[in-house]
Amino acid sequence: MELNRRDFLKITGAGTAGAVAAVALSTMSTAPTQARLVHPKLEELVEETHTICCYCSVGCGALVTSRMQREYGEVVRIEGDPDHPINRGALCPKGQAMYQIHGVDGRSDSPINDERVMKPLYRAPGAADWEEKSWDEALEMIARRVKDTRDARLVTTDASGKVVNRNEGMASLGGGELDNEECYLLAKMSRALGVVYIEHCARL
Repeated sequence: MELNRRDFLKITGAGTAGAVAAVALSTMSTAPTQARLVHPKLEELVEETHTICCYCSVGCGALVTSRMQREYGEVVRIEGDPDHPINRGALCPKGQAMYQIHGVDGRSDSPINDERVMKPLYRAPGAADWEEKSWDEALEMIARRVKDTRDARLVTTDASGKVVNRNEGMASLGGGELDNEECYLLAKMSRALGVVYIEHCARL
């Protein structure tokens, strides 16, 4: 069989390509792969953490890239988690703004939110300035006012004499961060206090 130059190149080229493909396939791992997103300029200094957005009860997944050169970490960026079944990599503007709540430890060297309020503040009636309170003082003050309001505004019976035990001086307004269990406990507590005005600001 005689081979011309063109046929020879075809045969040898196909053989070489097949050998390369066979070697490549034999060295490929069958283990599942996972996408890894890193900061291009800080690859050796960052760590990626999976988290859930804190702004509403949808529960979108997010990836937090943080620089680990500081003791508490410095957030470089926050983006949607492409592997999360709820948002699949998307984040609303509020979710993207999670970056702004970093620095909750209140340290003076925190890169963001150095002025974030970390303790309860109270302004007395008629006062112009806020004063700092401890958590024990704030909780005691809240509990006392809840008790006094319920005692003063509780309606035990209606006009026809039927027992109603309504607390008409209080209301409950749930927040978007509350999950189902927290909403359940809040509703139970409110009804135990006789509250009838129960609403939620972020119903889905």
